[in-house]
Amino acid sequence: MASAATPTTTPAKMRAVQYDACGGGAAGLKHVEVPIPSAKKNEVLLRLEAATINPVDWKIQKGDLRPLLPRRLPFIPVTDVAGVVVDVGPGVKDFIAGDQVVAMLNSLNGGGLAEYAVASTNLTVKRTPEVSAADGAGLPIAAGTALQALRSIGAKFDGTGKPLNVLITAASGGVGLYAVQLAKLANLHVTATCGARNMDLVKSLGGDEVMDYKTPQGVSLQSPSGRKYDGVVHCTVGISWSVFKPLLSDTGRAIDITPNFSAILTSALHKVTFSKKRLVPLLLWPNKADLEFLVGLLKDGKLKTVIDSRFPLSDASKAWQSSIDGHATGKIVVEMESR
Repeated sequence: MASAATPTTTPAKMRAVQYDACGGGAAGLKHVEVPIPSAKKNEVLLRLEAATINPVDWKIQKGDLRPLLPRRLPFIPVTDVAGVVVDVGPGVKDFIAGDQVVAMLNSLNGGGLAEYAVASTNLTVKRTPEVSAADGAGLPIAAGTALQALRSIGAKFDGTGKPLNVLITAASGGVGLYAVQLAKLANLHVTATCGARNMDLVKSLGGDEVMDYKTPQGVSLQSPSGRKYDGVVHCTVGISWSVFKPLLSDTGRAIDITPNFSAILTSALHKVTFSKKRLVPLLLWPNKADLEFLVGLLKDGKLKTVIDSRFPLSDASKAWQSSIDGHATGKIVVEMESR
């Protein structure tokens, strides 16, 4: 089958969106034309079809991760992408031009808000036509974080797991909606919090007990059926360990996916005191096996990407602002217009 694009048809320059300095928010994004990167050893060059924005992307721009990121300016942000292989670097044997893929780009280099990007084969996975570019691009950070958080509390996806009770906060966000679905695939009992307008959606994806986070019941986080939680996938901010502790089972864990300094100190204290109940900060460890697992679930219809909104690359600043505003239900997708 002829590929949609080949190395001989790749133009010399591409459209991209970048920022030249930290700060500035959506107004700090600039549309530019820059040279198309080339694939080096164990890399593939992708013609991008879709990318998704995660909160970490604008937090890097804001300066929250300095001096680690951004490594250099100007910087083309976003790491979660899907597209088509158009060229391969030396040593690449598993991909050829025309392969449809999902990839997580190197966080140091970014590159997702562009027409082309280079990805390492270590974090690139083939997708079949059943997995659209937009659906696949939602996976790497959000679904990967949900998967690793659930595994941290003992969830298993091979049918051997124990029947655990889990609480998922901010369950209608990018990570939360994947976490609800994955928890049900692991046969967990899911209690979830979200806004009132999204309660039916969260129930439809597997939430057993769903609470409006603004109600007294939602604020307390207590299971309506009185269950103690074996684990919490904590996807929001502003809730302290003292709130979670009495809600946990004897060996329960609260997995904090956006840990602050206080959470890290609390976690360290739990380790040195051998606490049975623990707060566990989670930093995503991207790996190909997890991404292949998640793409397979999408292909088989066992997992879905809930898309909040879609924007063309020319409206990337609107997508950026939508993520900053923090009210999205699911993923914010930027799609690359063909030209």
